[in-house]
Amino acid sequence: QVELVESGGGSVQAGGSLRLSCVDSGYTSINSCMGWFRQAPGKEREGVAVIYTSGGSTFYADSVKGRFTISQDSAKNTVYLQMNSLKPEDSAMYYCARKPGTCSFWNFRTRYNSWGQGTQVTVSS
Repeated sequence: QVELVESGGGSVQAGGSLRLSCVDSGYTSINSCMGWFRQAPGKEREGVAVIYTSGGSTFYADSVKGRFTISQDSAKNTVYLQMNSLKPEDSAMYYCARKPGTCSFWNFRTRYNSWGQGTQVTVSS
């Protein structure tokens, strides 16, 4: 059973914006770290941004700071990723992920025990 369902991917030109959504249908994501990883062809999956659902602390990869914003709507069990000023190098499959507890070591993908199926983001130059 898929607990994390992503939506919002698509194709945009460089400089454009997209908003990704991740609905957690498994359980109320209290005291967990939820966020986004991405994987481009031939590259490893990398952390993009996460949020600690019980405290609201956020963490970002250096490559997206100032352009991407992660947020949550706890009532809807949903996490969002607003992506602005998109670049061709942002093109990838974006995956929603969740791990219990805080966002310590947030970019270690092996610590996440729930993953969505991914949504494709393509940015053309």
